[in-house]
Amino acid sequence: MITGTTDGKIMVRRCLVTFKPFRIFVVGIGFFSLCFLMTSLGGQFSAKRLGDSPFTIRTEVLGGVESRGVLRKISDMLEVILKRMDSLSKLDNTSSTDARRLDELSSAINRFQPAGLVERIQAIAQNVSNMATRVEQILQNSMVQGRVRDGTSSQCEIPRDPHFPECPGKVDWMRARWTSDPCYAFYGVDGSDCSFLVYLSEVEWFCPPLVWRNQSSPPTQYVVQPKAPKRQAAFRTDLSVLLDQVGAGKESLSFMKRRIRRLAQQWAAAANRLNAKLEQRWRDQKKILVHVGFLTEESGDVFSPKVLKGGPLGEMVQWADILTALHVLGHNLKISMSVKELQGFLGVPPGRGSCPLTGPLPFDLIYTDYHGMQQMKQHMGLSLKKHKCHIRVIDTFGTEPAYNHEEYATLHGYRTNWGYWNLNARQYMTMFPHTPDNSFMGFVSEELNETEKKSIQQNKVNNMAVVYGKEASMWKGKDGFLQILHNYMEVHGTVYYETQRPPEVPAFVKNHGLLPQHELQQLLRKAKLFIGFGFPYEGPAPLEAIANGCIFLQPKFTPPHSSLNHEFFRGKPTSREVSSQHPYAEQYIGRPHVMTVDYNNSLEFDSAIREIMRTQVKPYLPYEYTCEGMLERVHAYIQHQDFCSLEPPFVPTNLSRPGSAGGSRVPGPLFVPLPNSTALGWASNVTASTAWPPLSSLRLLVSQEGQSCVETCRSEGFICEPAHFRFINNKEALRRLEVQCDVVDSEVNHILPAFSVLRRECGLQREPLLFSCAGYSPKYRRLCPCRDFRRGQVALCRDCL
Repeated sequence: MITGTTDGKIMVRRCLVTFKPFRIFVVGIGFFSLCFLMTSLGGQFSAKRLGDSPFTIRTEVLGGVESRGVLRKISDMLEVILKRMDSLSKLDNTSSTDARRLDELSSAINRFQPAGLVERIQAIAQNVSNMATRVEQILQNSMVQGRVRDGTSSQCEIPRDPHFPECPGKVDWMRARWTSDPCYAFYGVDGSDCSFLVYLSEVEWFCPPLVWRNQSSPPTQYVVQPKAPKRQAAFRTDLSVLLDQVGAGKESLSFMKRRIRRLAQQWAAAANRLNAKLEQRWRDQKKILVHVGFLTEESGDVFSPKVLKGGPLGEMVQWADILTALHVLGHNLKISMSVKELQGFLGVPPGRGSCPLTGPLPFDLIYTDYHGMQQMKQHMGLSLKKHKCHIRVIDTFGTEPAYNHEEYATLHGYRTNWGYWNLNARQYMTMFPHTPDNSFMGFVSEELNETEKKSIQQNKVNNMAVVYGKEASMWKGKDGFLQILHNYMEVHGTVYYETQRPPEVPAFVKNHGLLPQHELQQLLRKAKLFIGFGFPYEGPAPLEAIANGCIFLQPKFTPPHSSLNHEFFRGKPTSREVSSQHPYAEQYIGRPHVMTVDYNNSLEFDSAIREIMRTQVKPYLPYEYTCEGMLERVHAYIQHQDFCSLEPPFVPTNLSRPGSAGGSRVPGPLFVPLPNSTALGWASNVTASTAWPPLSSLRLLVSQEGQSCVETCRSEGFICEPAHFRFINNKEALRRLEVQCDVVDSEVNHILPAFSVLRRECGLQREPLLFSCAGYSPKYRRLCPCRDFRRGQVALCRDCL
């Protein structure tokens, strides 16, 4: 559809009537370039994307830079059309009528060409657009088709090749639907069977190469792209380039840049410490794209308008820290905050995403979120499946394997609006280490030096409490326990309001309004208590309060909140049960810094307040939430996690042991008892394929019925490690655990490997994507691959660096 003034529409209709008989795509482009020029007399236009057929361009009234960009594209196309008009008219299959129309078109273009256009074209000749390049390619393809019709090459019969069984069906589909997406015409499809076969053999991979095509340049998908020489990553301490890359124009971006600046010195100091710890060892520099999908206009961006109105900031805190960590680690970083930028960085062809990218993926890694995944699916077409091993999804609440496997989730009731991407579950990266099936990305909290810590302890106000709740709606129904708190302490709030004090906030509360970060820090450094209302879940604020010397008091959830009983978690791709507002603070920090009580029990709540007033604590920040801790973790992931190389099935009989003749198998266990532990460890004299985390960290345990591997490993002081599942998914592990199996089956189920004591049935996992730490069953005991971890860094085993 073309939008413009009435005069512009009339001109377009005249174009349609005059040039409708044209069938050659190049002429079609010239015709619409002409229509652009005609309609621009009545308004300015900005090309958005191709419409319902390859010969339609959608436009809208716009001005400024985008309009000038369109004029440049029009200029480029006109230049190529004018240069190629003679060649096109010489095609053998061009009738005299078509030739006459070509002459008419040429004169029309010359007639409507604006003054000075040639000069502008010459000035930007070095930046000829992709469309002009494609016009030339399509012209060449048209010439080839002319030779085909003349018998120069063999006729385009649809091949029946057993190595390409889908080819005939794909050709039938192209015949019916090739006009459904302009990207097909972009790649030279013109409606003929020959063009279908060229596309399906050279752009996609469903048909065999055509013998009459120029074989000196084999199709892209058959070419093994030479690997670029590796470059060493060097730590960076100057963040000015990163700040420029983040951009401006949104309050969310301003917030992120303020945070990056405020923590710049801490990042620099952390980089120096980590560099010394790694002893300046070689680190591969990666080309990384960061696409922040939830901040794009296309996703709605509900966050930016609320930054200054008490809206959630946790996601922006995490993204700012991810960007900084990647930059400081020395990687080659590109940042996308719009779909247009995403398309440009990836090399997306124009259209609706049905076609692959125009070339190889130009990045080693892509960090995005669920919104970004949807946008990439829409615009990358088949390429998303091909390249998804490079993607890392920032996922606050986690995605469990049963929800991630699309077919399994659909068949077994785990399908939600999120998840179902068929990734390796470790490609999802969480804010807290609550889902071991995923990777823990995290964020950072400001670290205090010893002088600041002493000053805070000396200036604490023992009877001062700050409430965790910036939105007035969070205060509804909280009067009961707030009154108990008020009996002991002066209560402060930071609730956003514009003109009048929110009526939900009790009169005895001293409300400061929404505070800038540095003022909130000063308030927390004075307060003794930071108290949560139960929402928001798992945010960064409690860690910041604990780091500033506060005790965090939070409600216990009985029963735990989950997707089964709470609206907030419904539809999220996890069955995780949340026992409190902040489970990480409860489980990994705990007393005296964190107290979790039943707010509905007034006696328990009253007792907790009195205990808090008697308790003295020092500021505390877990190492994994320092700048150094995050750099260490992200460094390890980038250097060691590889989801693009296929992991061969682990076959115990293929193992060898030192001293074995010719690598032949020597009898002996894979798993051995560990001292002072119920777990089995990996035999030190057994070598297997390279694994990360290394197999020295493996601890094999058995769960109880109804218990997940997350709980089983935690109960023994370990962490469940999904990367180790493939090494315990075998009969040898069952034998070493002395499991009695009358039957051993291989099945697709997210609780496997597991066994039933009562039935003496054992099951091994057939689908690696379903290896799950989170799964459990009341009828089965599970084999659990646990591992050790570094003190203060639960994401990494002791030997993982």
